[in-house]
Amino acid sequence: MKRIYTLTIDGDFRRDFGLRDQIRRAAVSIPTNIAEGFERSSHREYIQFLNIAKGSAGEVRSLLRVSLEIGYIDQSQHDESKSAVVQISKCLSSQILSLKAKEAQ
Repeated sequence: MKRIYTLTIDGDFRRDFGLRDQIRRAAVSIPTNIAEGFERSSHREYIQFLNIAKGSAGEVRSLLRVSLEIGYIDQSQHDESKSAVVQISKCLSSQILSLKAKEAQ
């Protein structure tokens, strides 16, 4: 999340309020949905919020691609940021699978 804020604080992002705010909202949505789901009373609800967080990670990746294509970020910024978001998605997938396995027991 901090990486997204750092990327979007200067340059062309500074003036593109729509894209800047959308990618920031998507990035913030990842940890907030994880936290909200964790506070729920069941594994099923937690899984639901983890899936929402995973969807937000996908949105961030998509918006990073748009940002690259329109020249707001360079290839290395895109690749580093995308790699971090992909890692988060993998962790979320692992957590979802683990919780589903516990539910099946």
